[in-house]
Amino acid sequence: MRLFAAIWPPQAAIDDLTGRVAELRVAFASASGVNVRLADPAHFHLTLAFVGEVPDDRLADVESTLGLAAAAFRDRRGSSPRLRLGGGGSFGQGRSTVLWVDVRGDTDALEALARLVRDGLRRAELPHDDKPFRAHLTIARPGDRVDPADVRADRDALHGYAGPPWPAAELILVRSQLGSRDRYTRLAAWPL
Repeated sequence: MRLFAAIWPPQAAIDDLTGRVAELRVAFASASGVNVRLADPAHFHLTLAFVGEVPDDRLADVESTLGLAAAAFRDRRGSSPRLRLGGGGSFGQGRSTVLWVDVRGDTDALEALARLVRDGLRRAELPHDDKPFRAHLTIARPGDRVDPADVRADRDALHGYAGPPWPAAELILVRSQLGSRDRYTRLAAWPL
């Protein structure tokens, strides 16, 4: 099964961001029939670690690792990090262009949690993505189907965006099933 560890923003933050995304050029392109691949607001999340394919018999190991990471984080921190979605940018170019929203607030705590999760996965000899952690929330995959000037304009428009603050209250283990419409299933969660 394909897994990742994430934090889900609360509905108020998702609703606020959804309203902002609706004003972007990529949203207008999508509405006019361009295959922009806007992210589904129900799937808006902050990935802390992409675990990848894990055999069913190792699921308990993943759950144990994430539970220990969440407990260690709570012991060190004592309270949930306060975050907000704001600003933005883009990754990649051409076909692999991604438009994203930045994460503001207590990002040092978020990075510490990501390190705890990834270190635990490494110690348990579980797969995980070793790319450097960059807190962000993907909002669209315009690829090369939208004029680069429009993507730059959207990125610039996001610079002034600041969503409502919220506590990152839980670490969530998610199963991702790829297909014509990706499906995310919440498997377990631990309080932060």
